Formats: sequence, C-alpha cells, structure tokens
Amino acid sequence: MASTFFGLNIGSSALSSFQVAINTTANNIANVRTTGYTRQTATLNASEALRVNARYGSTGTGVTITSITQQRDLYYDNKYWENNSSYGRYEQRLYYLDQIQNYFKDDASVKGFASVFSDMFSSLDTLKTKASDLTVRNQFISKSQSLCTYFNQMYQDLSDLQDDCNEEIKNNVDEINSISEKISLLNKEINQVETGTGACASELRDERANLMDKLSKIVNVSYLETEIPNTNGDNLGGTIFTLYINGEKAVEGKDYRKLHCESTEMKNNQTDNDGLYKIYWDDTKMEFSGIAGTAGGKLKALFEMRDGDNNENFKGKVTQTDKYSFTVTGVSVQNLKALNLPATDGKITVNNVTYEYNDWEAEVDSEGNLVSVKFNLNQNKAVADPAKAVQEGYTLYAGSGIDSMGIPYYMTQLNEFVRDFSEMFNEIESTGKNLNGDTPPQFFEAVTATGKVYDFSDSSLYRNLAAGQTAKITSSSNTYYRMTAGNYGVNTKVMDNVSLFATTTDSTKPDAYDVIEQLKKLQSETNVYRNDKASTFLETLISDISVDTEKSQTYTKLYENLEATISNQRTSVSGVDEDEEALNLVKFQNAYNMSSKVISVMKELLDKLINETGV
Repeated sequence: MASTFFGLNIGSSALSSFQVAINTTANNIANVRTTGYTRQTATLNASEALRVNARYGSTGTGVTITSITQQRDLYYDNKYWENNSSYGRYEQRLYYLDQIQNYFKDDASVKGFASVFSDMFSSLDTLKTKASDLTVRNQFISKSQSLCTYFNQMYQDLSDLQDDCNEEIKNNVDEINSISEKISLLNKEINQVETGTGACASELRDERANLMDKLSKIVNVSYLETEIPNTNGDNLGGTIFTLYINGEKAVEGKDYRKLHCESTEMKNNQTDNDGLYKIYWDDTKMEFSGIAGTAGGKLKALFEMRDGDNNENFKGKVTQTDKYSFTVTGVSVQNLKALNLPATDGKITVNNVTYEYNDWEAEVDSEGNLVSVKFNLNQNKAVADPAKAVQEGYTLYAGSGIDSMGIPYYMTQLNEFVRDFSEMFNEIESTGKNLNGDTPPQFFEAVTATGKVYDFSDSSLYRNLAAGQTAKITSSSNTYYRMTAGNYGVNTKVMDNVSLFATTTDSTKPDAYDVIEQLKKLQSETNVYRNDKASTFLETLISDISVDTEKSQTYTKLYENLEATISNQRTSVSGVDEDEEALNLVKFQNAYNMSSKVISVMKELLDKLINETGV
C-alpha cells in the first residue's frame, strides 16, 4: 500500500530525473562546437509500479533515468571509416604522382628531355659540316653528356622519392602503434567506469571514436565490441573492444599488438634502394601486408608508390629444380635489356614460399631474348628445399607484382630507354673509324658509384650467335642489363680525347659523315622505345603519369565529397543540433516546473491533512 507521502516521492523522482535531463541538454549545448563530441540523451522510464490490494491492482511510482546514452549509428561510422581509408589512399598517391609529374616537366620553365635530346642531335647536325673539327666534336660530346646527366638526375630524384616513401611508411607505422596503445588504454578506462555501474563513459568513448577516425585514414579499420558476462551469463556492464586494421587484430581489450619496421636486404627490383622496410608484428614475427586485398589508407598508397611495378614483374614456369635452384621458362620479361631483376639478394616466390637468391643466370638468343633463367638460392636463407616443396609447372614470381605505376615502374622505363638507345648508338658507332684510324671505343658506358665500368663487352657473347643457338649470361656479366639511368654516361676516354669518336667508316676521309647519317636516324626514324621513336619517349611516359594522376585526382575529389556527405549524415544522428537542444531545454524546464508544482500541491494537501485532521 502506498504511504501518505507517496505523492511527494513521485514528484521528487520527477524533479531529479528532469534535472538530469536538463543537465544532459546543457552539456550537449556546451559541446555544440566540440570536434568529435557525440550527442547524449537521458533515457526516462517509468519507475516500477507498486502493487496494491485494491481493485485497480497497481499504481505508478514516478519516473527514473535508466541511462545516459550516446546517439551513434554504427552504419554511418563504418561508411565514414571505409570512405576515409579510400580518401587517404588516393590523396597520398596524388601527392607522390604530382612530384613525379613535376620531374618529367618539359616546358619553357624547365629544360627537360625534349630540349636536351634535340640539342644533342642538333649538335650532331653541326658536326656533319665539320666532322674533323675538335671544337665541334667537343660540343657534340658535351651535349651527349647533358642527355646522360638528365637521366642521372631523373633517376636520383625518383630514388630520393622512394626513400621518402620508405620513411613515411615507418612514420605511419609509428602512428598506428601510438593510436593502438591509446585505444587499449581507453578500453581499460571505459571498463573501469562502466563495469557494474550501468554508466556510459561517453567522453572516453568519444575519444576512442576520434582515434578510430584518425586511424581510418592510414589503414582500413573495423571493430567488434562484445559484452563481458559473469559466470551466470549476466552482463557485467563492461565490454571487450577489438580493433582490426587491414583485417588483422591490433587491439583486444586492454592489450594491443605492436608493429615494427625492419630493413631488408632482399630487393623487389634492380632499382630499389638499400634498406627498404618490411612490417612485422612484434608478437608473432609474421609480416604485416600494407598492400593486401583488405588493405587501404595512406599506408597502402605508400607501398603502391614505393614498390609499384604496374604488375610487370618477372614471372615464369618452373621447369627444373634442385636443392638450391629454380630454372624457369616462358618468362614474362622477354629481353635482357628490359629485365629489372636485382643482380643479387633478390626475392622470388614459388607456391607461396619466399626465397632469397644470390644471383641468376640466363640463356639468351642472338637478340638478347630470354630463353630460360636459373635462380641460384641463398643456401643460408632458403625457407624450404625447392626440390621437395615445388613441382614443375609452378609459377615463379620475382618482385612485388603490384598493379600500380609506382616509382619502380618509371625507373624501369628510364632504364629500358637508355639501354636500347645506347646499344643502338654504340652499334652504329662501332662500324666507323675514328681520327686515329681505329675502331672507336663504346660511346656510351655505365660507371657505378664504386668506379666499376661496364662497356657491355659481354654482349658479343650472344650477338654473333647463329640461328637456334643460345649463350649463357649471368647477373654479373658485362651486358646492357648493367646499365641504369643512374650510371648512364659518355665514355670518359672519349670525353678526354674527342678524336676517338667516329664519324665515318672511311678513315682516309676525316670529314666524311656516313656514320653520323646513321646516328641521326635514331632521333626520329628508328623504333627505340615501345616500338616508337626515341623522340616520343617523354610523351609516352607523360601519358602514363597523366592518366594515373588524373585518376587519383578524380578519386581524391570523389572521396572528399563523399566524406562531407557521410559526415553530415553521421552528424545528423550524433551531432548536436542547437535548435533541437533549445526545444529540449524548454520541454524539460516545463516538465521540471510542473514537477515542482506537484510537490507544492502535495505539500498543501499534507499541511491540510496534518494540521486540521491530526493524522
């Protein structure tokens, strides 16, 4: 049975509840401009009814606040994180593509390939009129070296950019670790607040959600939050929050897994810098892939740009194995000059097992086409015995095989051009006689940073082969494979003594220029690069980079606009609406005033009852 003062209890519960509701509304209003704040709502429920023995059966006992909850929609959160990951990826790609595009610039402000290449052949034209003039010869050789310097600088710029990508990968991994640790600490604090209390640690949850927003731009993120039951199966109020990045578990409750970057000796491409990072989990030592199908965000873009080879990596069918070697045929890269395999310390994968090879050797025909390639494995680092683990017919992969025109792709294109152009130039030049009446030395050569000179003398091993014959070439052979855009240069002997350059096949006529006439054809008459003229080289590469850049620009703008749209949708649920909160404030104020009136009326009734009846 209800007590005499039962009405006061009902009024008091209403006052307390609407006070909490007003405070919650006030907090929302106070945080209307707070980034990442989630609107809170006080949930009012009728108190448990009081059962009586009267005919009406039960009576209400007032109102109570059951919880203060956040107004979040997981659907919009997931949409935001998914979009943010794509946005971060294309925004990062665009940053590096813009830089590459600037390297290839050739206009009035920048003297690029077209200008340098044209200058070289213009000076060659001049040489026709004064073939024996040492000053004119020197001018041509100087212009030729300028072409080499152009490629040297391009190579260095791209190499430096790869280093920048590599360092940014490490910075992003450090950021992932930092955010993961913060989320694990927040998980602990949230459970301390919520376990056994029924409370909601709203501010802490907001902080965690903001970290998820930040992390989603670096990698793909998702989470799973499950309740913690007691032994009876009842919910204790706490939860286990599990964070996944690129589909792999990074945080579980108060525990987090740390990633670390480790420099590797193994290279994907001939052009790769030393010490490129691979990412591993600290606890399992398993590799973390930033490029897998589940990956996304800035980290994926960095791997695409650092390692991307447009999926033009070396592939071949395994035809022979022994304990420490693979031999493959039917290779995807058909010519020696287009090969981008590292000479040593390269990485190959067969049947999902990765091996490191010491070097390689190839059978080539008279055109330098690859008939077969044998990889000699590092015996100390072989993961498995190929003779036992691999069957003939398996596909061997070398390099990254990333379907993106990254830095290695453009470096490979530079290499292929200088190799083809140099070989053709040197072959024509070798048919002539210099001013001394001798066969000239190779005009273009490769000089490494250590001073090693490659004059491509081993190319004769296959050039003079009869039809159907092959020659054995190794990764250390003195062939055009050893030339890169980075070590490309004019023979130092020719630069020191310009009389060594040959302009004619007739040594008795020093002013003849029949060799020059043949060299001139390399400018715009002979197919040199991608079955097109040498003069179109830059146009071809600019076309590649322009298409890729435009695609990234389009997607960046698309995902930027989508982010704004999704953010508005998410805000419509979780954000604070000033007008709505103002109405709530008036509504709860009126309710509070009415509750006060109830208590005032009950006071008058009780005064009347007590003072006049003596009850």
